[in-house]
Amino acid sequence: MNFNEFLKVTSKINNLELPAEASQFKMSPPFRESLLQKRQEEIKNAKQSAVLALFYPDAAQKTKFVLILRKTYKGVHSAQVGFPGGKVEAQDSSLKHTALRETEEEVGVPMQDIKVLKTLTQVYIPPSNFFVQPFIGYSNSTPSFIKQESEVEDIIEVSLSHFLEEKRVITELVSTSYKRDVVVPAFKLNDYVVWGATAMMLSEIKDLLKLAL
Repeated sequence: MNFNEFLKVTSKINNLELPAEASQFKMSPPFRESLLQKRQEEIKNAKQSAVLALFYPDAAQKTKFVLILRKTYKGVHSAQVGFPGGKVEAQDSSLKHTALRETEEEVGVPMQDIKVLKTLTQVYIPPSNFFVQPFIGYSNSTPSFIKQESEVEDIIEVSLSHFLEEKRVITELVSTSYKRDVVVPAFKLNDYVVWGATAMMLSEIKDLLKLAL
């Protein structure tokens, strides 16, 4: 999709009701409901974080958005694909500020270059006990990405047209933080398998964009 066409679509997004959990559920792992039931007490003390789905034009003025491949480390999100973002820090004035700050830190896009379009539906992540607040935004110019070497293994630029293809939705056998393999719904984007909370957020974005098209 041409970026000017995308901007016309975004003008409709703010007036649309969020698809919310109904959309997220399409890409929810099968064990999620039981995990939520088991973690009712932990949820009361869940930490806060925020991420950003950043759209932008490439050199040919085609619309893309950015994902990151996280470094391999001893943690529940090791080597996973996700949006730029992270936990709330003391200096953050809001969750939106958290998402913008983390995006600048992780992929090098200045906060002032980003326009936030809409607040999406919050997602709870059981393994790390975080509530994640996603935002959707855009940059009018092609970013010069600079990855944060300590946290980001790779920057993944996904074409919007590629993402919207129905064949990008797959099922995949993955290893979870609970030490068991399970078949989950996922997106296959640029040969990366994207599942879990990020896939749930992407599902809402996909449905929202299709409502606006």
